Amino acid sequence: MGLGAYVLVVRGLLTLDLGVGRSMRPLGPLSCRIAAPREVVFELISAPYLGRTTRALQAKLRVLERGADMVLAEHYTRVGRLVTTTLETVRFEPPTTVHFRLVRGPVPLVVERFELREDGVGTRLTYTGELVTDLWGAGRWWGARVAVRWEAAVQSSLDSLQAEAERRAGSL
Repeated sequence: MGLGAYVLVVRGLLTLDLGVGRSMRPLGPLSCRIAAPREVVFELISAPYLGRTTRALQAKLRVLERGADMVLAEHYTRVGRLVTTTLETVRFEPPTTVHFRLVRGPVPLVVERFELREDGVGTRLTYTGELVTDLWGAGRWWGARVAVRWEAAVQSSLDSLQAEAERRAGSL
């Protein structure tokens, strides 16, 4: 693969979806306990998708289409000097589950889920997913590199979500 094609794949502008030599690897689980009610946590996750995206999040998220319980959104993640753009559907099942499905990105398929369970006076948020690549060993190698960055981006989002939910819950 030439440098130009590599940059397009990393940026999420070219998806190689060949359907041969397909491999799946798990993402997560990542989990955190949030000292806030489940409804507050769910609202924080869904608000930038189903309502207005805040100015602070516009550098990371752009909603292209909105429905009652599902959106089509671009997510932006810095990877070194490049910014990866993924196109994903995000589906909401209040107040327990948020589903993500990759439409276009650096790998052929990613499916993910945030599950929110009441945990005493707070919420247990668990992230799980699957990342799929093609081309046997080369795809598994690429998938391992993508997964590290993908999970780091999710962990960063969970950390921010936890801090904001706990700040809001403290002011209730």
